[in-house]
Amino acid sequence: MNRPPLGPLHVLTDARGGPQALAAVAAAVAAGAPVVQVRAKDCTDRVLYEFAGQVVDICRPAGATCLVNDRVDIALAVGAAGTHLGADDLPVAAARRVAGPGHLIGGTARDPELARRLVAEGADYLGVGPAYPTTTKTGLPDALGPARIGAVAAAVAVPVIAIGGITAERVPELLAAGAAGVAVVGAVSGSADPAAATRQLLRALAAHVR
Repeated sequence: MNRPPLGPLHVLTDARGGPQALAAVAAAVAAGAPVVQVRAKDCTDRVLYEFAGQVVDICRPAGATCLVNDRVDIALAVGAAGTHLGADDLPVAAARRVAGPGHLIGGTARDPELARRLVAEGADYLGVGPAYPTTTKTGLPDALGPARIGAVAAAVAVPVIAIGGITAERVPELLAAGAAGVAVVGAVSGSADPAAATRQLLRALAAHVR
């Protein structure tokens, strides 16, 4: 069972998709981003399929891992390496049955109990957040902070990826708390220079990796 590698920096695409989002992905991957997660909202399945396929085409030659947010069917259709599932998406166990053992599956948790359950169902890693207050996505619960992210990380043996309000300056305390990496949206996809932002985050991660 050879699953693709899961690097410590996950760059989420701009939810609006389109050429600008693809340009940001290309810049981030060229700068060394190891994981790109396709997130596109309020679009048709066809548009999401085409956008995700373009992201896979950017990632594959560079050896970057491409994940698709929410949609295991789209991930499999475009040949993405994995799927990240939220609380309202297909259950992890069901996605594992559909995708098979070689497909990376991420779950979303905010507490140790749910984290353990998702891992038991087959999650390879967990996204945990929001770590800090963020305006990237509306309707989010209160920020967890490093200590509560650390509590989730201590409860499971799979990597915990912190998300929400992440900056390079906040990376050290998250890794010290137990996170294996970080996921970012605005810090890269919303940056005027996605490549430079990616390099800055990678330097922060490399300097504090456990």
